[in-house]
Amino acid sequence: MTLNLKLFGITKDVIGTKELEYNVSSAASVSSLKQKLIEEFPELDSLKSLAIAVNGEYASQDLPLTEQDEIVLIPPVSGG
Repeated sequence: MTLNLKLFGITKDVIGTKELEYNVSSAASVSSLKQKLIEEFPELDSLKSLAIAVNGEYASQDLPLTEQDEIVLIPPVSGG
């Protein structure tokens, strides 16, 4: 199954693009996607609060993914 990911901030810099078509198994979840991304892009593991949003909402780790989902990698946010 092919997922379309949108990347912002440092996640865009680490992966090298603002959008990525990413192949995963048909039984992918948020957790398995995150683990696969970290295996391929180890720098992502150093981001302390990397979150994944699916269809406009922060996603739980066990949420199953489909090809129709809008998936966004949300980098750590700093403020002041």
